[in-house]
Amino acid sequence: MSTQSATGTINRTVTVAAGAYAPGHLGELTQYLPFEVVDDVLEQTRTLQRRLRDLPSRIGVYFVLALGLFPHLGYARVWTKLTAGLAGVRVACPSEKALRDLRRRLGPAPMKALFEVMAGPLAQPHTPGVRFRGLRTVAFDGCNSRKVPDTDRNRFWLGRIRYRMGFAGYPTLRLMTLVETGTRGLIGATLGCAGDRDEATLARRLLPLLAPGMLVLLDRAFDANAFLAEITATGAMLLARSKSTRNPPVLQHLPDGSYLSCLDGLSVRIIEADVTVTGADGSRVRDRYRLITTLLDHRRFPAADLVALYHERWEIESAYLALRHTLLTGRVLRSGDRPGLEQELWALLLLYQLLRIAMVTAVETRPGTDPDRASFTTALEVARDELTAARGICPDGPADLLGAIGRAVLTTLLPARRARYSARKVKCATSRYLNRDDGRPDTDTAITAIDIVLHTPAIDRRRHRPRRDPNTPNPPQLPTRRHRVMAIMNADPSRGWTGKELAQRLQVKPRNMLTQLAEWTRLGFLTRTGAGTYAPAIPS
Repeated sequence: MSTQSATGTINRTVTVAAGAYAPGHLGELTQYLPFEVVDDVLEQTRTLQRRLRDLPSRIGVYFVLALGLFPHLGYARVWTKLTAGLAGVRVACPSEKALRDLRRRLGPAPMKALFEVMAGPLAQPHTPGVRFRGLRTVAFDGCNSRKVPDTDRNRFWLGRIRYRMGFAGYPTLRLMTLVETGTRGLIGATLGCAGDRDEATLARRLLPLLAPGMLVLLDRAFDANAFLAEITATGAMLLARSKSTRNPPVLQHLPDGSYLSCLDGLSVRIIEADVTVTGADGSRVRDRYRLITTLLDHRRFPAADLVALYHERWEIESAYLALRHTLLTGRVLRSGDRPGLEQELWALLLLYQLLRIAMVTAVETRPGTDPDRASFTTALEVARDELTAARGICPDGPADLLGAIGRAVLTTLLPARRARYSARKVKCATSRYLNRDDGRPDTDTAITAIDIVLHTPAIDRRRHRPRRDPNTPNPPQLPTRRHRVMAIMNADPSRGWTGKELAQRLQVKPRNMLTQLAEWTRLGFLTRTGAGTYAPAIPS
């Protein structure tokens, strides 16, 4: 007999929950979301079953999470994945309607509560890339491109997006998250509807999650004096990009090229810099940045270092990339109403966080490794395999800190981050980036040089006059144009005045005078006495 045709037998032990709870698992990820936590949250949200069914509530939680692992499969196929590794165990065989009813019975509350339990900073203080001068870097940003089914109930809640050429094909869900930029782990999240168009309004719901020791990175959408003051009130520091229309006062120049300023009573430091990026192909891109920060110590936080740090804000975009494209592969969500959408999205955020926890846990067993090098795709694929095989649910013996997911992540560590850039384009006819050309190359190009030139505007003394003594009487004010017109009309109140006559008296353009006469008539200062003639309004 040839040794090439010899066979062997492999025996393995699968440890799962007993009885009807056996299909309730998430493979190795169950270790990060154990049964006890799920049962406790179900009890707190009053969604625990009143009697033992073939499909207990705990199974429903893990089933909804499994739907996120397999977005391309239907209910029955996902159930098959959950029970594929349970050979020899008696499990229920529910219909798709029974699984839909299980989702409705749960609602969104347990998934939201479980996410809030698991959300939070993931890295230890010594983990590379997580802190800047002792401050943990975090970032706010919104995501408005999560498509949902085009149903009446979804449109009623989320509204419809209208473009110049017509309506969008699908409504989109508004998501706002607070992310730890070093690990891309979620600290918090909130959902919005059609009326929540302002990102700062959604972000205000997450402000209680900020704390002293954090440095918040913000883009221009959050540049509002009131919002910046609210962040500062939490004890966290901020580094925000300013809108180009802002013209902050220059109070004092600092040696590093930045300057002190004040925004509605908030003491800040402003950094203005020209950043020029040169590519290996000779391409060059230049942009001007104006950054606002509450880090006032220019010795501990030099301006050039803060300009370089601001790029870390883009890590939240990588988090959204993993959520939308790696996890969901760009697919539309399943649910046709608001409770289902909320449940589904909270489950996706929870699943994403569990994968990040497994990745960070693995990376931190190898000191000096940046979490950026961990592959989200690797962790996701191994998690799917472990769920199908029902491995690592309740491991026997000593705790396996790495597990199959961690070992795979460490085996496939990505190379160190490369400095490169390319054009930002989206293959969508309604995208604002469709025809945007800022000189960047079409393909990924290595960056050979980054030049940062700081600019410090001169102090404008006229904007900083000393405060007037409140006991000093106000100087006499010159009469306004309306007061001058009223004086002319009151000199001869029996007649009507035309705009041309008044313009000649005041030596102004007739067109401007006609516009102002119409406005003053609307406000009740004048009354129209005839075609193109006006007189002072008679007090009632």
